[in-house]
Amino acid sequence: MTAITSSDSIELVLASPRGFCAGVDRAITIVEKALQMYGSPIYVQHEIVHNKHVVQRLREDGAIFVENISEIPEGSRAIYSAHGVSPAVRKTAETRKLNVLDATCPLVTKVHGEAQRYAQKDFTIILIGHHNHVEVQGTVGVAPERIVVVGTQEEVETLEVPDENKIGYITQTTLSLDDTAEIIKALRKRFPKIQGPAKDDICYATQNRQNAVKALSKEVDLVLVVGAPNSSNSVRLVEVAKATGVEARRIESAAELNPEWFKRVRSIGITAGASAPENIVQGIVSGLRKMFSSSKVRDLKIVQEDVTFALPAVLRSA
Repeated sequence: MTAITSSDSIELVLASPRGFCAGVDRAITIVEKALQMYGSPIYVQHEIVHNKHVVQRLREDGAIFVENISEIPEGSRAIYSAHGVSPAVRKTAETRKLNVLDATCPLVTKVHGEAQRYAQKDFTIILIGHHNHVEVQGTVGVAPERIVVVGTQEEVETLEVPDENKIGYITQTTLSLDDTAEIIKALRKRFPKIQGPAKDDICYATQNRQNAVKALSKEVDLVLVVGAPNSSNSVRLVEVAKATGVEARRIESAAELNPEWFKRVRSIGITAGASAPENIVQGIVSGLRKMFSSSKVRDLKIVQEDVTFALPAVLRSA
């Protein structure tokens, strides 16, 4: 990696919190402990989290990742990813006599519960989210005949529902806070009697990381977001940073660092999506420090996270 010039110096500002959230940490730990207890093969339905480095490491340890539950041999051990699955997937797993560990994030499970409650009251359910995201697909499967996915304010304008007195909304957990607030505002204007969750569906970690990147963007010339292209919360962090007026890029590892990005840049902010490992972040920090003749690194701490989620009982002694 080539240094920019011998006289250049840089300040690296690391957003805190960043990286793994409690749901991601729990999901990865479930796979690790299952492999320790039962050995390979352990089948995982979908990527356990959206990060190729994590997936590759677990694959090397013996995990087998599949997209369709029907690909898993009957009677095998299987794990649902952190993004959650539909009741139809659970039924298929039961039919195939799979021994399942559920790594669904508890906050996604909360959204599924909200969908079930609305469905039991014969409500039309508006799911604010990205149509093709795996979390959204699992949530739609809870009540496919009642859920309508909306991703933009424009889609709200064309919505038609059977009964405007019986309508509720839920959201994907990894959305942009600001964009979601605007869609909810549009829904409430169009359907004044619409009901929503008592507590926001967007998870605490998504909120914290978006707030941190807003603060970070005020102090740097460029923001780097560490995360995969299919990581919804990482892509949202790039959007949130750009919305403040600062240049922002998503990056998966130090191998992608490009000296052309850093011309006339004297401060670089670094954050990471909820599925990005800290060792990848530190590798990027090391790569940047090699590119400049001098550098200093500091943390920008916004909030301390202390949330943890319990493992399945069968794994707690492992």
